Amino acid sequence: MAPTLFTREALTRRLQLPDEPAAPAGPVGAHAGPSGPEPVRVAPSHEHRLRELIFPAVFMIYLAQTGAGVVSHSSGPAVAAGMVILAAFCACYLLAITCGDEPGRRGFWTYYVALLALCAAELAFAHQDALVMLVYVAVLTVAARFYGAIPLIVSYMVLSAVLPPLVPSWHARTDLTTALSIGIVSLAMFGFFGVIRTNEALAEARSEVARLATENERSRIARDLHDLLGHSLTTITVKAGLASRLAKVDPDRAADEIAEVEALTRNTLADVRAAVSGYREVTLANELAAAREVLRAAGIAATLPGAIDSVPARQSELFGWVVREGVTNVVRHSRAASCQVRFGPGFVEVVDDGAAAPAAPGHRDCSSDAGHGLLGLRERVAAAGGTLSVGVADEARGLGWRLRAELPA
Repeated sequence: MAPTLFTREALTRRLQLPDEPAAPAGPVGAHAGPSGPEPVRVAPSHEHRLRELIFPAVFMIYLAQTGAGVVSHSSGPAVAAGMVILAAFCACYLLAITCGDEPGRRGFWTYYVALLALCAAELAFAHQDALVMLVYVAVLTVAARFYGAIPLIVSYMVLSAVLPPLVPSWHARTDLTTALSIGIVSLAMFGFFGVIRTNEALAEARSEVARLATENERSRIARDLHDLLGHSLTTITVKAGLASRLAKVDPDRAADEIAEVEALTRNTLADVRAAVSGYREVTLANELAAAREVLRAAGIAATLPGAIDSVPARQSELFGWVVREGVTNVVRHSRAASCQVRFGPGFVEVVDDGAAAPAAPGHRDCSSDAGHGLLGLRERVAAAGGTLSVGVADEARGLGWRLRAELPA
């Protein structure tokens, strides 16, 4: 759930969207801790649980062998009883899957014991064909992740191979098919759940790396600001206090102190501006990568260039600003299904297939006072000697919006 992680907070800052109200404190809310809010645990919806059941439900088709065994080895009311037991087994199996992550998992083990009881009861109606049900019990055994899983699976394999010839009324011979099925499926499930555990650990590691990177960046900014402003502001405070005390006693020296305060203030302001410009560095490559993630998060199909070799290096920053503003407007106002970014020597454009009319007055019109982002972008392009044009992409159908910046050759 990556090299570039876009959380809700990151998207809010980039798109300038209003923050959603915080979740209320409670079982599914976030609780503040010493290092910030803890992850929110959201209860899965019924639709999510239903999707989780579709995959295991499909593979229950192999229980048709047990149903055929009921029909073959029973008659009359016994057939109906065997089918009811088989249906109850299917229901318990699916319910056990849904509560596999339940705290304490008491419900899981209740269904697990019920499955064994139903399998034993089905032996009276389906005979050796009822042992196929142990394959599904073995799957749950592996899913339970406890130390006794391997002995239990081995015992199920031995039981399915040894029991049929030991019951004279079944007239069955030793058949290793079911035993091999239990072993193979169990091994496959061991690998499957191992991959799941590895992916979970990887996701947690990535989340931790992102958190540490954020903390490191905050520390770096705080350190830089302290280094830039701490000494300077302390000196300014001392000199201003001295000038205040000397104003009546020695006006000339007080004026010298004020002049030094002014010079120091100018130098500090220049240092802060240089630091801020370093934090706000924009490149076309970074903005394309960010645009891909933002559009994906917004559910908009993105068509972006794979390389930026055709763009001169001196135009990279300006084109990055155009891509940022264009993609931001697409996500915020267009209601588009797709977005395309094209560029070459001297031009860059962002085109979407959304509503041609502005979603809100002025938000997609750089001539309006409401569109501060586009107005600022037009000033940037004009400062570089270029032109910025905004308009309908497909005038014939009145669909889409195009943002294009052109620079002189």
